[in-house]
This record gives sequence, structure tokens and C-alpha cells, in this order.
Amino acid sequence: MERAGDAPMLAQVEHWASVNSGTRNLAGLATMADLLADAFAVLPGDIALVAPEPVETVGGDGVATPIDHGRHLLLSVRPAADRRLLFTGHMDTVYPVDHPFQALSWRAPGELVGPGVADMKGGLAVLLAALTAVEAAGVAIGYDVLINSDEETGSLASRALIERCARGKLAALTYEPALPDGTLAGARGGTGNFSIVVRGRSAHAGRNPEEGRNALVAAAALAVRLAAAAVPGLTVNPARIDGGGPNNVVPDLAILRVNFRPRHAGAIAAAQAALDGAAAAIRADHDVQVAVHGSFNRPPKPVDDGAARLFALVERCGADLGLAIARRDTGGVCDGNNIAAAGVPVIDTMGVRGGAIHSPDEYLLVDSLAERAGLSALTILRLAEEGLA
Repeated sequence: MERAGDAPMLAQVEHWASVNSGTRNLAGLATMADLLADAFAVLPGDIALVAPEPVETVGGDGVATPIDHGRHLLLSVRPAADRRLLFTGHMDTVYPVDHPFQALSWRAPGELVGPGVADMKGGLAVLLAALTAVEAAGVAIGYDVLINSDEETGSLASRALIERCARGKLAALTYEPALPDGTLAGARGGTGNFSIVVRGRSAHAGRNPEEGRNALVAAAALAVRLAAAAVPGLTVNPARIDGGGPNNVVPDLAILRVNFRPRHAGAIAAAQAALDGAAAAIRADHDVQVAVHGSFNRPPKPVDDGAARLFALVERCGADLGLAIARRDTGGVCDGNNIAAAGVPVIDTMGVRGGAIHSPDEYLLVDSLAERAGLSALTILRLAEEGLA
């Protein structure tokens, strides 16, 4: 797997990380998509930039309006092959164009600090190097590469595309960063994000408050009720209430933002029932309107039999390369959740070793570029030769 390690990955990471591609920076995402399309054009197959699916967001006025996203890169190689794989990554980062963290620096020898160097422009370089090495080896396996533009905000504009690409695949590898010691993510919980719009009735707070219907109080009561719905296997985080106004006006609008974290499929049903019941109770108790916007956009990802076989294969490949590959369950979510929900075994932390992601201290361990590219290339070759026995 020396060929994978010989790829110019560090130069690619430095170039790509110098482009701000925060999820809402459409110009930066367009630049990044073009750079990636040029880079991945060394592989056979057809490259397309796919339009994002429509997505709405609820603003502070309680109105759902469309929100724009960047295009997604899709490369399809040998679509008629009997054995096909899916490789996924994302081009967006959590750092908007006005974030102070924009520049690259060296924290220590071999530790590159910069926005997106680990999550996941380093992972994209690893993926490209691995596939280039596999193609050079003459192994004619089929695959799709999907690099979306909105992973950091939930992949709402690419979820259906992920599901379509996953269909019929033998296995999938996603290039989120591993932990600094190389540990991979095992089982993941799911997530659901909701904006709940509460509309009451305004009135004078001193002259006739009884004629008002306080939307802020109702939203607060809803938050308390939902927080009490947490049970083992389900956490509930009421995160923010938008609304209110002058002290002498009974507020007629409030928006509650809440996050659910189900650990298993049954917890999603429990969360939905709690949400429906709480909304109905608040409507009745406070005489307000309640409109729920959102979804459980990433289902829980257990390690089922197929995933266990894929992990075992990666562990064997690691051993052959002198790498000890461990895994650990995590509460975080990513596109691997949606791939697993489509019935495809997936390992979603095949990217670089690094840390402090989503912070101004994000770093990449540079020696992991060659290491992880070699691990991916060998894994892909074994999947091509052996399948997922």
C-alpha cells in the first residue's frame, strides 16, 4: 500500500483547508466543489455536481422559509459492476466565512492546525489517495463517491441522495476523522432537531393581561414537559427559546428549539409520542397554537452483523499493516447513520487521526495521512477480492 502513501495528500489538505467552505458560504462551497471535481477526475467514471434538495428553516418570526445549500459532488465508477461500494465525505465545515479561525499553522512537528484539516479535508485526501492506489492495482470494482455540502448541519439537503447512493451497495466507508489514537466510532445514537412555533395572543400586561395568551410561558412549559420525557436510551435537550418583547406586552410568539438523542429505534417512537403529547397538552392548557417543524434526520446506528463483519475486515487489514484498530461507541452522529439505516454496513471514521474538531484548535496528525490511506486501500482491495464474508 506504499502507492497510497505516496500521494500528495498534505499539499491537498493545505490547499483545500485554505478555502472557507462553511455550510452557509455558498461561494466557498462552489470553489471547493470545483477543486474536488478536478482532483477526483483522475479516477474513471462520471462526475456530476448535484443540486441540493429543498430545505426550510424556521426563523425568529416563526415562519418557515427556504434556505440555500451548495451542490454535492457525485462520482460513479463502473455502475454495472456486480460488487459495488459507497464512499462518502463532506466538503463543508463548521467555520463560517466571518469566523476568526481561517489560517493554517503548525502546532508542533507533524501537527497541522487549521479549519477542516481533520474534519474532513484530510479525510477527503485519504479517500482520493486510496482509490487512486486501488485503480493503479487494476482492481475493477464498482463504486460511488458522494461528497455532500451540508453534513455539518444535518445533511437535510443531501439525505435522499445518500439513501439513493446506498442502495445495493456491498459496504460503505465514510471519512470522518478517527480519534487521535486511531480508534474508530462503533455504534452511534440518532438525532432529531425541532423548532416548535407557539402562537398566543398579545395584550397589555397591566390593563388586560387576562385577555392575552402568553406564548413565552407556553413555550417554557413545553420545554419543561419535554425535558421530563427523557428516559434511558433517550436524551432531550431544550436548547433555546426565541420570542418575547417589551415588558408591558403579553408575548404572542415564541419558538422552542429542541434536540432529541435516541439510542435505539424504539426511542424514536417514544420521543415522537412525547412530542405529540406535549404539543397537544400545551395547546389545551395554554389556549395557544403549536406547530412542530423538524424531523429525526439521523436514525441510530447499531453495530449489526454486517457492520461487525466489516469492522473485523478492517481490523485484519490494520493488523497486516501493523496497526491496532479499536472501536468505541459514541453519541455523535454523521452520514454513517443514514447509510446504516439503508441496510448497508458502514464504518464512518476512516479518515485521518486528529482532534479538537469543531474548535479553533482543530488539528491533523500528518503521519496519519499515509497510514489511513494505506488502511483504506487494503480494505477496498479485500472487499473487492473477498466480499464481506
